[in-house]
Amino acid sequence: MANKRKVIITCAVTGAIHTPSMSPYLPVTPEEIAEAGIAAAEAGASILHLHARDPDNGKPTQDPAVFERFLPRIKKATDAVINLTTGGSPHMTVEERMRPAMEFKPELASMNMGSMNFGLFPMLNRYEDLKHDWERAHLENSRDLVFKNTFADIEKAMTLGAENGTRFECECYDIGHLYNLRNLMDRGIISGKVFVQSVFGILGGIGPHPEDVMHMRRTANRLFGDGYEWSVLGAGGNQMRIAAQAAAIGGHVRVGLEDSLWLSPGKLAESNAAQVAKVREILEGLSFEIATPDEAREILQLKGGDQVGF
Repeated sequence: MANKRKVIITCAVTGAIHTPSMSPYLPVTPEEIAEAGIAAAEAGASILHLHARDPDNGKPTQDPAVFERFLPRIKKATDAVINLTTGGSPHMTVEERMRPAMEFKPELASMNMGSMNFGLFPMLNRYEDLKHDWERAHLENSRDLVFKNTFADIEKAMTLGAENGTRFECECYDIGHLYNLRNLMDRGIISGKVFVQSVFGILGGIGPHPEDVMHMRRTANRLFGDGYEWSVLGAGGNQMRIAAQAAAIGGHVRVGLEDSLWLSPGKLAESNAAQVAKVREILEGLSFEIATPDEAREILQLKGGDQVGF
């Protein structure tokens, strides 16, 4: 009998890592982000993880006015769970990063589980022709950057989110982040079944080797037992390999142009939906069923799309 476990596909539509000069297909304007999100949901993504960008130059922004230009349109056109970033950009304060989640009260919001070096500067070797001044500075400044997520930052975000019924996608870039999350659970800062998003392949975090994936899974199993749902994302060319491995050992998956600009070696993904379709083909080839948005809500114990603020 085929395995009937439901696998949640998250699509991270635009993010804050890649810059517009790196791909003509990266959504930048609110209209492009809305269209990309709707198409990804139609392709099978049950969760849409959303950042915003300045429509004039593509620079990451946490201005709620920009989010307001695409959130209602996506909600009207899809039943997808909306997951808003509180990561924003490593160059922002935690207060700036929390603004959209506080205003729009989403079902889900992301939260990094620890401070870390976040090295994007190696991409300067691959992209010499950058059309906006901020892009080169964005990459170069990461050489001397600590992405600050202190216990005080995390506690503040989670306490504020809980008041709105928002649950958190707990992003863990390294093994120590799992222990940070366990500590937050033990102190009652976060309760219920936790949603762990393990991130592989960012310089400054855990690597993308299959043994790294297994180490993250084994450690999470030991720390959380049956009290968590596990999802993975692999940066760049690691995206589909890590998705397949993680799904095979009980995980959910995340794809999208935030995490990788590529569909296959040397071939840019022309849309987020193309990556969703590809990972869906992999999952269905492994005899897994894809979770609908409502099934994802049940699995993650979310409040429902009728209780958000947009």
